[in-house]
Amino acid sequence: MADLNPISAWRRFLALPNENRTKTVIVAFLVSAVCALLVSGATVVLRPIQAANRAAEEQARLEALVAGIPGMTELLEQSGGSLSTVVINLPEGAAAQDVTPETLATALDDAANWTTLSPGEDTAGLGRRPDYAQIYLLRGENGDISLALLPISGAGYQAPIDAILALRGDMNTIAGLAITNQAETPGLGGRIEEPAWLAQFPGTELADTTGDVRFAVAKGAAGNEYEVDGITGATNTGNAFTKIMRFWGGPEGYGPLIDAVQRGEF
Repeated sequence: MADLNPISAWRRFLALPNENRTKTVIVAFLVSAVCALLVSGATVVLRPIQAANRAAEEQARLEALVAGIPGMTELLEQSGGSLSTVVINLPEGAAAQDVTPETLATALDDAANWTTLSPGEDTAGLGRRPDYAQIYLLRGENGDISLALLPISGAGYQAPIDAILALRGDMNTIAGLAITNQAETPGLGGRIEEPAWLAQFPGTELADTTGDVRFAVAKGAAGNEYEVDGITGATNTGNAFTKIMRFWGGPEGYGPLIDAVQRGEF
């Protein structure tokens, strides 16, 4: 009668010569399986830590962005020293009624809360856009918005670019910009993170008096109030960033919110 004891079977297996093909295949499979389990386990364990680190990094960039805007420190002190967090319904340009910062991630797990963009709409190369976005607002003593921090994203030349755009209370004058994620070519497009390039944004206008979004990264030196200087050798990154800014400033992005604030309805 065959010995079905697993310990005995394992000993017989180990006793096989190392040149045995069956033993080689089984050992290779077991090693691969153990490695896969270790990698999967590490991913599960590290995911919350990575998410927390990303959130902390974004918060630090927010604080640095606000601190670098002239007059913002005083405004923060007057308003109690904090930004309010609001989830907005992008198509409606209004505060979301049934989604909060705590439930936003769950809401965005639902494909029904995303809008597929047509090629003509998708100037930022997103493919689809979430219907909800978390923004940060600073209000003055009279309750009017003094500063709005708006997360933006889109396709760069090499990889996605994520940023936070700060707009003054008129929702048209750029107060600052922080790049939160990019993988453009080092020394070329990657220079969009350099303080010298970002320093051009304050005071730049997003749209003209008709509401047309005209912001652009120039191919050379900026020629008007809607442009910032281009980066030598990084025309593709500059063009991509122009498209990102125009998308989020337009009707498929924050356009409805901008209109609502300018009308005094937000």
